Amino acid sequence: MAPLGSRPAGPGDALQVAMVAGETSGDLLAGLLLDGLRSRWPNLLACGIGGVEMQRRGFDAWWPSERLAVRGYVEVLRHYRGIVAIRRQLRERLLQRPPAVFIGVDAPDFNLDLERDLKRQHVKTVHFVCPSVWAWRAERLEKLRMSTNHVLCLFPFEPDLLRQHGLAATYVGHPLAAVIPMLPDRAGARQELGLQDTDQVIAVLPGSRSSEVEYLARRFFDTVALLKRRRPAVRCVVPAVGSLQTALERIAGEAGIGQHVQILQGQSHLALAACDVTLIASGTATLEAALFKRPMVIAYNMHWLSWQIMRRKRLQAWVGLPNILCRDFVVPEFLQSQATPVALADALELWLDEPGRVAALQTRFARLHTELLRNTAQLAADAIEQVLAT
Repeated sequence: MAPLGSRPAGPGDALQVAMVAGETSGDLLAGLLLDGLRSRWPNLLACGIGGVEMQRRGFDAWWPSERLAVRGYVEVLRHYRGIVAIRRQLRERLLQRPPAVFIGVDAPDFNLDLERDLKRQHVKTVHFVCPSVWAWRAERLEKLRMSTNHVLCLFPFEPDLLRQHGLAATYVGHPLAAVIPMLPDRAGARQELGLQDTDQVIAVLPGSRSSEVEYLARRFFDTVALLKRRRPAVRCVVPAVGSLQTALERIAGEAGIGQHVQILQGQSHLALAACDVTLIASGTATLEAALFKRPMVIAYNMHWLSWQIMRRKRLQAWVGLPNILCRDFVVPEFLQSQATPVALADALELWLDEPGRVAALQTRFARLHTELLRNTAQLAADAIEQVLAT
């Protein structure tokens, strides 16, 4: 990949961009960003690390996103050498033939070090998704300043915070707010999944990483088994990342409910549109559930040592994105030992039994949806164009 040169790229230029997205949610965000970039630069050439959504848009994935999809301190250690080797090889490849701009999409533990090294060699860098320095690990602010020329922020309060620390930033809204309809088609989603309008449907989302499935899936399926004993007619749908589908089928079988869950190939949005309530791992998927206006029970569990380290770096009372954005416990959270099948089942049943509470939550989530709805692709392309022009 030859360097573009110092002049700003015009609409007819073959803008050469390198990107890294480290997991399913990052792949989705990067795919939407690629749409905006290609609208501005139709001859866009993009390469690096990406997933199926990016590849579907013509992205040249040198490594798949799933190679980086690890969360937790102890869990990362198991894959540390392989991840570091990928970053070293990618850095060398990009420095040999520098892109016009490097865009790191989330995955800060991987991307910020890479961005810092590229920036030192005068490659322009953009970080898409402000690390949650307002929630935990505030020390990342200095690293972010050293690593990136510009930050594209998903949430409206982030740019002011970053500017206070000498960082250029632009609020671009959350692209998922434009993808997810304000009024999801519940009936259509149920018809596509073979569900009846009168069914009580639970969507179970135990995460998109193998480490999340390892620590959460059995708890979630034990919860479903308990609910099935209480409410035999309840239906359960489980969207699965392709590489994790076999593991989820095995764990559901071990929990004795293999025949009672409908495991889907992807289709998380279809599952969220169809469900009455979701049992969901903390992460970006919780924001998707909020944009679908679905009540949820958030849970998370990780290696005990990772949790001890992480909890000491927390700056807020909330972990789930809907609660952080609403500044309140609008949905319940169960972390580590709190995430028992009984506690999770009880919380799910409260949503099923209290339609008034559900209606109030849907009104609050509709306001949140409006707050996050911007022309993200255009705003992001405008910001990147300004970075290229400096």
